[in-house]
Amino acid sequence: MRGMVLFPHMTLNFDAARDVSVKALEAAASENSTVLLAAQKDISTEDPSFDDLYVMGTIAVIKQVMRMPGGVTRVIVRGIKRAEIVECYADKGYLRAGVIEYDDVLGGSALVREAYMKRLRKAYEEYFSQNPKLTADNFMRVMSVYDLGELCDTVAAEVELDVASKQSLLDETDVSKRVEQLIIYIQNQLEVLKIERQIAQKVKERVDRNQREYYLREQLHVIQEELGDGDGVKEETDEYIKKINKLKAPKDTKEKLLKEADRFSKMPASTAESAVIRTYLDTVLDLPWNKSTKEDFDIKKAEQILEEDHYGLEKVKERILEYLAVRRLTEGKSSAILCLAGPPGVGKTSVAKSVARALGRKYVRISLGGIHDESDIRGHRKTYIGAMEGRIMAAMKEAKTKNPLILLDEIDKMGADYKGDPSAALLEVLDYEQNAAFRDHYIEVPFDLSKVLFITTANTLDTVSRPLLDRMEVIKLSGYTSSEKFHIAKDYLVKKAVKNNGLKPSQINIADAAIKRIIDCYTREAGVRKLEQSIGKICRKAAKQLLETNKKSVRITSKNLEDYLGKERYHFDAMNEHDEVGVARGLAWTSVGGETLSVEVSVMPGSGKVELTGKLGDVMKESASAAISYIRANSKALGISETFHKTKDIHIHVPEGAVPKDGPSAGITMATAVVSALTESPVRNDIAMTGEITLRGRVLPIGGLKEKSLAAYRAGITDIIIPEENKPDIDDVPREIRDKLNFIPVSSMDTVLRNALR
Repeated sequence: MRGMVLFPHMTLNFDAARDVSVKALEAAASENSTVLLAAQKDISTEDPSFDDLYVMGTIAVIKQVMRMPGGVTRVIVRGIKRAEIVECYADKGYLRAGVIEYDDVLGGSALVREAYMKRLRKAYEEYFSQNPKLTADNFMRVMSVYDLGELCDTVAAEVELDVASKQSLLDETDVSKRVEQLIIYIQNQLEVLKIERQIAQKVKERVDRNQREYYLREQLHVIQEELGDGDGVKEETDEYIKKINKLKAPKDTKEKLLKEADRFSKMPASTAESAVIRTYLDTVLDLPWNKSTKEDFDIKKAEQILEEDHYGLEKVKERILEYLAVRRLTEGKSSAILCLAGPPGVGKTSVAKSVARALGRKYVRISLGGIHDESDIRGHRKTYIGAMEGRIMAAMKEAKTKNPLILLDEIDKMGADYKGDPSAALLEVLDYEQNAAFRDHYIEVPFDLSKVLFITTANTLDTVSRPLLDRMEVIKLSGYTSSEKFHIAKDYLVKKAVKNNGLKPSQINIADAAIKRIIDCYTREAGVRKLEQSIGKICRKAAKQLLETNKKSVRITSKNLEDYLGKERYHFDAMNEHDEVGVARGLAWTSVGGETLSVEVSVMPGSGKVELTGKLGDVMKESASAAISYIRANSKALGISETFHKTKDIHIHVPEGAVPKDGPSAGITMATAVVSALTESPVRNDIAMTGEITLRGRVLPIGGLKEKSLAAYRAGITDIIIPEENKPDIDDVPREIRDKLNFIPVSSMDTVLRNALR
């Protein structure tokens, strides 16, 4: 018998699989159904000899033998009496034994035996009350026995004891000694049950009842604590050491990690410090120390991908391809950090995705908007509660490779407070000379970021710190023209919206005129995000209409567009129908593109007051003052009364007073409108202008010529006055717009007036 001891008076069923045991049982069943059951000393012994058996066993009667599937024999036996093996020999493939049978030796008087019986029953009752595994049937079976020897054997079979303890009870033929020994075993088991309850109570105090998984783990920890068993921690430590030795990391890094693993092995598993070290090692070992992706430097493939993903942006694509070409020639060691700067919705993020696809690199995006804590970049010290690695290391874990493309999105929206300046922490990340040994506060060991390709994006560069900006090469993405938006919508956005809304291309048709009207009258932006949302709205309404009416297709035209998008939201100022006195058309740049801006001037008899209205900013107010001073200084040459500043009141107004306006390019527009009003010379209705004026009448350069030209073209303007120094910027204006506009470069106010006034 392996792991089992049969006592007299007990019924037992067990499975026999070894051939020698099966043959013995079959032989016994065929003769007198009597068999001797003896326990093995070592349960792992497959072919036991006489020396491997306990000499005291139990003679049993075989009640039933059943053949089970798989070659297993199931047997039911009942113990009769003790027997000692005195000789043993093999016979016909099984063992036979010569035995001496033993009856129970009853010492002492009947009163002593009665006392033993009461004490044993009381001990069993206490054990039964403390052991939830026992049932009422167990209790009734024990209490129905009135013979002391049989009671002792019955209780011994019920109590959870190891094989050696049960065998010692079987060896004892003196009932009095057997009872005393059994009572001692029961008392020991009661102590074990008491300790188990204490362990369960400790675990219950530590965890919530609903956290079952956590409860089981804590229970295991407490058990290991009580027993001093550290096998689980040892296995974890061995696994950590194995992983550390496989790392392709510097020697100092490995030594640091091995030291942490050694500390972990010496700590109880349930302590807070052990959990901190475990989390730390898991985090560090999850970093991609060994894995890199193969980079694809096919410049033609990259160009094809950029053309597939983006319409327009020719200069941006050219610069990206130049960058990739340099990386090809330097074998990936180009140190330039690209910064894609431009208004929202122009495709900065998608350009970065296309670069990652062209190079075959993993793409990971880190949003920096709203970050104001240095630890978001560098991580927290691991000794702090809730400490974790910074976003750079988290991105490396996500990428699972040493050379991903990491997009640092919205780098201009980082803040700074008393916890540190995150932009200062990025200086090391984006410096090719330093980031080969970047140190995260949580990781504590240097990590090589030199193989990472960083690309950043920003809406404006004004809020980016100068040292950080110095480390990046800025590529500006200006807004799209109406024509570019039309092609983007037709070739990309419509197809995407149709697919995303579960439609088929045959079910919806958006006319070209409808797309142009959406661009002009429903969106006002530099990018195409609102345009994409508007097209998505049309597709949703079309999907609903198709299901309600069972139509096969829907066609959206400029005439029925209002049914899908509602009333027009924006209206662009068209060119004035006639030349007007005191009204000049300026050009302004906004974050959503260019606009035309009318400046109206009225001159009235008065005492020389100058009034400015239209919610103008300080810069435009200064431009108005400079224009008035220029006119006063040159009144004679302009044919204006030299005393107009004493006899006339001038009111300068820019319409749409609820909209704040400011910028350094309205000087010549204001001066032209004032001169027109004072001389009563009308301003041409087909001309617009942009430029700042000095007190000497010099015209200063401006920015955003492309957007301003687009606004003029949309308003029907044919001639644009621009500063002389902005002539090179004319090449940035799309050819389709440039061919239909006449640019008039000027360097002085005299030239402006000659071209603008009739």
